[in-house]
Parts: sequence; C-alpha cells; structure tokens
Amino acid sequence: MQMQGGNLAVFDWPDNYMEDTLTKTESIVNEIVDGLSKFPKQLPSKYFYDELGSQLFDEITELEEYYPTRTERLILESNLEEMGEMLGDNVELIEPGSGSSEKTRILLDHLKNISCYVPIDISGDYLFKVAEKLREEYPHIAIEPLAADYTRPFELPDTHPEARRIVFFPGSTIGNFRLNTVQRFFSVIADIVGKKGGVLIGVDLKKDIRILEAAYNDKRGITAEFNKNMLKHLNRVIGSDFDPELYSHKAVWVEEKGCIEMRLYARADHKVRLNGYTFEVKSGEYLHTENSHKYELTEFADIVAPWFEVAKVWTDANDLFSVQYLVPRDFSLSYSGPL
Repeated sequence: MQMQGGNLAVFDWPDNYMEDTLTKTESIVNEIVDGLSKFPKQLPSKYFYDELGSQLFDEITELEEYYPTRTERLILESNLEEMGEMLGDNVELIEPGSGSSEKTRILLDHLKNISCYVPIDISGDYLFKVAEKLREEYPHIAIEPLAADYTRPFELPDTHPEARRIVFFPGSTIGNFRLNTVQRFFSVIADIVGKKGGVLIGVDLKKDIRILEAAYNDKRGITAEFNKNMLKHLNRVIGSDFDPELYSHKAVWVEEKGCIEMRLYARADHKVRLNGYTFEVKSGEYLHTENSHKYELTEFADIVAPWFEVAKVWTDANDLFSVQYLVPRDFSLSYSGPL
C-alpha cells in the first residue's frame, strides 16, 4: 500500500476510521463503547500506553518474574555478530511501538551498519523525550521519531530510499495480536520492507504454565498497577468514570487460545458512564485488556509463511524465548482475510 512520500501501514482499526467527521476523541469513545458492549467486556491494550503506562511497563521488564525482556536481551547480546551480517549494509531500522528503545540500544551500540532509526510510538511526549536522548547518544545515526498509533494508518518517512528497511519488533508484541491482525500486520510489513528488507522479531514460546502466569502476576503488583492505569488514562482522554479501586488485576493462561489473558475483575456491582452511555458491571465480571499469545516455532513459521520465510531462529538455553529473522518470500501474497 504505497503512498507518495511514504508507506501506509494498516493494522487493527475500527470499521469507521475513514469518517472525516470523527475526531480522535470520538473515535476512541466509539472503540470503548463497542468493547464494553461485548461479553466479556473488552478494552484495547494500546490504551495502556500514556506516559505513566510506558514508564510502568519499563518497570515490569525489570521484574524478577518477567523473563521475556532479560531473555530476549541475552539472545540479542549473544548473537550480535551473526545478526549484523544477516541484516546487511546501510540499514534503516524501523521499530513500531518503540517505547524506551532499550533493547534497540543493543543494536545501535554494536551494529555499525545502521544508518537510520525510526522509532514509532503512540505516546508522543514520551517518544520525543526518548528520541532527543538517542540523538545525543548516537550522533552518527539519523533518529527520526514518528508519533503514531501503529494499529491505525500512518505514513513512514521516505527519507532514506537507498537504505535496506529492517523492521525490529522485539518484546513478543506480536503475541498481543489476534490471528487476523497478525496476518494483516505481516502483509503490510512485507510491503514496507520490500523485496530486499527483513524483519527481526521477538517471539515468546510456549512453556510451563506456572512460569507464564507468574510473569504476568508479579509479587510487587507493578503489572496490576499497569493494568489499572489504563482506566485512569481513558478517564482523562474521553471523560469516562472508571474507578480503578473497584477492580483487581489477574492474568490467566487460556489453553484453547494459547495465550495469557490480562483481566480486571470487578470487586463490586457498579456502573461506568461515558458520553451519555451507562454500562453495568457486575461483581466478579471482568474487563479483558490484553492477549499475550505464545507459539511453537512451527506454529509461527506457518503463520508468516504467505509473506516471509524464517531465515534464522535464535533461542536461549531453556527455550523460553526466540528472536527470529524473517526474509520476504518471492511469492508473498496480499492479505485478503476479514477486517
């Protein structure tokens, strides 16, 4: 999906996103109303990430129970030379949902073939603070931040046409997407990177359920604070009246879906009001705020197969996590599934 001056990336957005009459706030209200009208009630996970939410997530990544970040970091650090060789020369590194760019620094510190870095994040204030610091640390690399919700249409600056585009998608963020969204994501990413590009992606692997559930129910309660902060964020942005103190955080493994579900359980009967709507929430009912899918290696290879071939997989000694390098297939197909 090419646009003049950049690429149009389209992932998981409401059917009415093209209506010019909708303001950003109205669009968010419609999303939340739609989610609260479902059973179980749902809230989009992208609303975790206001400035405080981004900071809380950074804290989560350092928790003892939360294995993905430190394991992925170890994999990256242990295989930098081979990764650099596979990425090639004159790389434009593109990172959707960049956050603090901490893991990206591993690549920026050691790979001399990166000429440009494009961090993309929904939290603009946080993104630009991070980008300003990156410019000071890496004056030889062009840092071009893009404040965008990468689950909606956005334009990618086409300022380095000769560079080899590599999408860096660490942290197993791909696990947060439903299957049709995963397929749409890879279809669009294949269009962005072109025939000479690639994808370096973190993919969490299936493992002992006790390890999984502990990682998302930490003893310090940081994940619970992160989960409930979404309600405060929405109150501020759309004027809803969620009371975070009426909810308890719990993450559970759902075997049939192959994922961890993040939930906020109501501690008492109450009502939530926004924009003239009123929703009753019963005690014990939950708001579903996030999925975190885990994969077998063969499962993931099958999912990306219409667009990418898995050229290399790096894992840790305990096979908890993987970093995978994907290259475009010559017979890549456009996604034509349900929106």
